Amino acid sequence: MKNQLKALLLCSTLLTMHAAFAQVAVVVGAKSDIGALTSDQVSALFLGKSDKFPSGTTALPLDQTAGSAIRGLFYDKVTGKNEAQVKAAWSRLVFSGKGTPPKEIASSAEVKKLVASNPNTIGYIEKSAVDSSVKVVLSAD
Repeated sequence: MKNQLKALLLCSTLLTMHAAFAQVAVVVGAKSDIGALTSDQVSALFLGKSDKFPSGTTALPLDQTAGSAIRGLFYDKVTGKNEAQVKAAWSRLVFSGKGTPPKEIASSAEVKKLVASNPNTIGYIEKSAVDSSVKVVLSAD
């Protein structure tokens, strides 16, 4: 039992360390006209303060699953908020009828697939998952 507890603690520590060193890439489709975005612009899209890219086209942000390491890292590094603060902000917007939270997607692979197929979508994935199907508009290291 003691060895199992040690192993569990070690695994937990390694996962936490991996999340701490992971890099987040905010991406749009490779053929999108959207160029580089600032943290403030991306934050506004994912926190319901804006629903448009700087070009004026409608933006459809894609979120990762609540509780995932990449989601926590994205919100911490890009918006400066934790998941509880983000949830509270969206609850206020939804209650007042002023917004709908981004659609939650189960994995970075699925986010990448959806972003690559729709020029109006924006999402975030692990930087290591970036390929030619997407364009990085913000890197959060």
